[in-house]
Order: sequence, then C-alpha cells, then structure tokens
Amino acid sequence: MGTYLDEILDFHRYESRGDSRSLDTLVEKAGEVEPTRGFKKALMESPANEMAVIAEIKKRSPSLGELVSNLIPSSVSQEYEEGGASALSVLTDAKYFGGSSIDLREARAACNLPVLRKDFTVDLRDICDARIMEADAVLLIAAALDDYELKDFIALSRELGLDALVEVHDETEVERALMVEAQIIGVNQRDLQTFQVDTDRALRIGELLPSEMTKVAESGIHSPDDIAVLHNAGYRAVLVGEYLVQSENRGERVAGLRTATST
Repeated sequence: MGTYLDEILDFHRYESRGDSRSLDTLVEKAGEVEPTRGFKKALMESPANEMAVIAEIKKRSPSLGELVSNLIPSSVSQEYEEGGASALSVLTDAKYFGGSSIDLREARAACNLPVLRKDFTVDLRDICDARIMEADAVLLIAAALDDYELKDFIALSRELGLDALVEVHDETEVERALMVEAQIIGVNQRDLQTFQVDTDRALRIGELLPSEMTKVAESGIHSPDDIAVLHNAGYRAVLVGEYLVQSENRGERVAGLRTATST
C-alpha cells in the first residue's frame, strides 16, 4: 500500500520524465536572475536569545484539505514580515498543496525576506526552476533522493547561489546529510509516510547534529512553549505553517514565536 509520500513523489517523477527542457539552457537562464537575498544568512542574523521563524504560506495539505480560503500570498508575506519573520517558505506544489510559482513570486515581491521554495525536488531542472522563479533557497528531502542525487542537487544549488535546506526524519538521513556537507538541516517532526507528527523527533535527532550546524525544526509547532523546548535543544530556527497561516493575527503569532525565549 502506497503512502502520501510515495504518491506525491511518483507524480513528480512522472512529470519530470515528461520534461524535455534542456538542463544547460535552464542553468544559463537561472544564472541570469538577480542575486538571492541570503536565506541562511537571514537565519543566522537572528539574535541568539530569539528564534528565527521561517513562516510558511500554504493553502492546503493532503491530510487536512483546504487550510485557508482565498489566501493572498502578498498580504500574508507582509503580515509575516511585520511580525519579524526571518524568512518565508512558500508551497509551489499545485496538485497536493494548491501552490504555484506565482504564489512564490507574489509573496517575495511584497516583502524583503528571503524565500524557500517548498516543493518535492526530484530533478536538477526543479532547482533551476526554483532560481528562475526567484526563490532564495530550495528544499531537498533526504527520503526522496539517493546519495548521488543529494550530492548533485546540493552542488547545483550552490552553483546557482541557492541555499539548500536538507530535510531529515531519522538517524540514517542525518548521516547522509552530513556526508554531503549540508549546511542547513531541517528536522521534520511530521512522518511523511503517514503525515502524523512526533513532537519528540526534533529533540532526538537534534542531538546528532553538530553544534555549528544551522538546525531548523519543522512541523508540529503550535505554541511559544514549543519554541522554548526547541531553543533549549539547540535549535535557532523553526519552520511553521498551519499555526501561522490559519491565524487571524499572523504577525502577532510570528512575533510571539520569535520572542518566546527572550523574556
């Protein structure tokens, strides 16, 4: 029986096999885009007594369906910026998450924050597309890629000036991420096989990451109390979606998470 992740990856790989565009042409086009805003740099600049917040723009999810009706990416990105977010994450997967490259472009144009393209990267051309749509960082899910792909995808990301957030879910994936010299590692507390959340996962896996690593906790973050626990475990950044995007006071919620450890 297939899982959510299997289904999503199968779809994206099927789409990739039908993509006849030249990689060399895309690399050249991506190289013509204006320089990135510095995703990792923005996370590192957050004060040590605060938590850098990567605020997510997400319209729907496979497990919950529609999250927000009539969401306007440009307005949401401005709310997040006003609350003190360090960066944005924008879903561009259309079939399963209702996103698009237009969402990313509109969100980025409306603020001064660097933007992570949140999608299922399965082909080198996906990385070029991220830079062409003006993303500043790309998501690489370790569970979706073999070691050779992970290494090659990171190399192309760096060539194009993109930061790569390598997402892991267990100890084996941590080893693989470190082996390819990932500079930003995100620990997703959501099991992509079942979409269930394990709130202790970031704590367990975080212990395996070098202290100098830029560590990001993802999913299952629903209150300032969660931030305090993660900060004590060595995390300096969190990626938060549903808790923020479904709020009527998004800026206030961002500020509450950002400053949860500064009082």
